[in-house]
Amino acid sequence: MINQNKVIRVTVFFWIMKILATTLGETLGDLLSMTFNLGYLVSLGITATFFLVVLFIQLKTKQLYPYLYWVVIVSTTTVGTEISDFMDRTLGLGYLYGSLILLTLLLSTLIIWYKNDKKLTVYPIYLLKIEVLYWVAVLFSNSLGTAFGDFLSDNIGLSYLTSALATAGVIVIVFLVHQFAKVNQVLLFWIAFIFTRPFGATFGDLLTKPLAKGGLDLGTLPATLVTATILSLFILYTHKKQLSE
Repeated sequence: MINQNKVIRVTVFFWIMKILATTLGETLGDLLSMTFNLGYLVSLGITATFFLVVLFIQLKTKQLYPYLYWVVIVSTTTVGTEISDFMDRTLGLGYLYGSLILLTLLLSTLIIWYKNDKKLTVYPIYLLKIEVLYWVAVLFSNSLGTAFGDFLSDNIGLSYLTSALATAGVIVIVFLVHQFAKVNQVLLFWIAFIFTRPFGATFGDLLTKPLAKGGLDLGTLPATLVTATILSLFILYTHKKQLSE
């Protein structure tokens, strides 16, 4: 089935909003599981249900709605937070094994995608089945980024700021390779997509965690509201900018 393109073009603003979305997903996930004390299993059920609902709406629409697109992205980051925490703390797999499992799932999705679309094009996307694979890959990559970010801070012992700087360094390297070397652009996109997740997550942790743990102790609710507002303003700005071009 062929639709109009319904995914966002990859620009500098896309990556800024992706980082904001991952920060929002982290703080929102922690708001549900920790602040509201719902637990990881209940929070996973809530976030997974919300993700499936907004994804269904996204797949059924006939054109691009930027706010809907970013709501789906945020929902993948939120459910990704709960998936990672559930695998680590409820199933007891640990962030390392959880990361390996999620990496396997992501690679499997990309292999299936490649068999259906040899170019693995992330923009534009017209086929419904490719859009489904796009969102599955987004979900696994955000879950993987969450697990990897928690592995850096919890297993290796890096502070939230140090973890953010480390993942930011990877993102800068990917950008430089993109600018000055002939490397597969699809590969670079998914590497950047994965690592913007722990960068946004560690920034979310930096905002919300206690001072004793290296955070700013702003609280999950204020951090969630502020991040959501900033992201909404960016979406509005880029949408108006696109309409004027």
